[in-house]
Amino acid sequence: MLVAKKGIVYLKKGKEKIIKSMHPWIFSGAIDKTENVSDNGQLVLVKSHLNENLAIGSFSNSSQISVRIWSYDCSSIIDKNFFVKRFNRALELRKLIFDSSQTNAYRIINSESDLIPGLIVDYYAGYYVVQFLSAGAEHFRNQIIEIVSEQKDCLGIFERSDTESRKKENLSIRNELILGEFIPERVLFKENGINFYADLVNGHKTGFYLDQRDNRLLLKDFSNDKNILNCFSYTGGFSVYALKAQANFVTNIDSSSSSLKLSEENHRINNIESTKYQNIEGDVFKILRVFRDEGKKFDLIILDPPKFADSAGSINKAARGYKDINLLAMKLLNDNGILFTFSCSGHISRELFQKIISDAALDAGKEVKFISMLSQAKDHPVSSSFPESLYLKGLVCVVNQIR
Repeated sequence: MLVAKKGIVYLKKGKEKIIKSMHPWIFSGAIDKTENVSDNGQLVLVKSHLNENLAIGSFSNSSQISVRIWSYDCSSIIDKNFFVKRFNRALELRKLIFDSSQTNAYRIINSESDLIPGLIVDYYAGYYVVQFLSAGAEHFRNQIIEIVSEQKDCLGIFERSDTESRKKENLSIRNELILGEFIPERVLFKENGINFYADLVNGHKTGFYLDQRDNRLLLKDFSNDKNILNCFSYTGGFSVYALKAQANFVTNIDSSSSSLKLSEENHRINNIESTKYQNIEGDVFKILRVFRDEGKKFDLIILDPPKFADSAGSINKAARGYKDINLLAMKLLNDNGILFTFSCSGHISRELFQKIISDAALDAGKEVKFISMLSQAKDHPVSSSFPESLYLKGLVCVVNQIR
């Protein structure tokens, strides 16, 4: 039975193939007309130009993504019970992935890939961080918060709906405590048996780069007895893993003094002596040029920069940035040096990123061999019908002077 409050969205002729491909987005250009659509985030029934019922979604009145699909079963009732089933399904996958005695911080809901478009739910040792990134997710905010609050281990819920994407949805920024007396300034959790603090209130993303978990673990295989440079080090995740694997010394660079302060705490709680690492506050691009001019060399370099491309129009500028920083890093590596390099820009494809690194190698006069292709951690799944959910690309490279 259809709910009376649903509006109707009619697709242009031929655009029903979007639904048949199970892609969860309908862009404004695919829409022929709408009926009874007034509220941002309201439910809509998607119909073909022949008036066939195709799907149920939520409408955004300002984003280029006009509809995000909730269900391809047009008889579905989109209510709290609907979200309970999807939340539990996602949670079961995480329980399958993780040993809770070793890892108790992970992503539970990864938006479209967990069939709840526009919603992020991250878990940190009993504390939940939620992000409502679309008008549709915002529309069902109260029901979703109820579901999270009903989890048996819930100590508190903090909302980090403070991303630029909300502006595209005509939504205000929200950063607030939802449940619990307070959120600790630093939440202690375990990742692969290693202790970390996360700043859930002010930290990047939801407090920690959970999506790099598997890549941090891989780094341990390359770290023994190495002198390592960790760029855009944030709170020291890669550094702690490397030093736990008996790296000789790690130099961390980040522009944020508060991140570096928390980095010191993360090293301390893992019993890593301060003589084993150095934290440098500053601009990575500038510092790498200083290191180059000073003739400094490293055995392994990690480049995990912030997103350089936030739109299709910024791809060329971002590509120049990625090439510049990778070229500089290659010049700082000893022969047979290892480069862990990443892009978290969804608009930069894996193929383009690899080409950028190849071009940087040529300009640096280096021979580069790609020995591993990296991606986001397993709790950030990629849906087969939503390839856009693959945003993190990484390469492990062996770098040598061309002879």
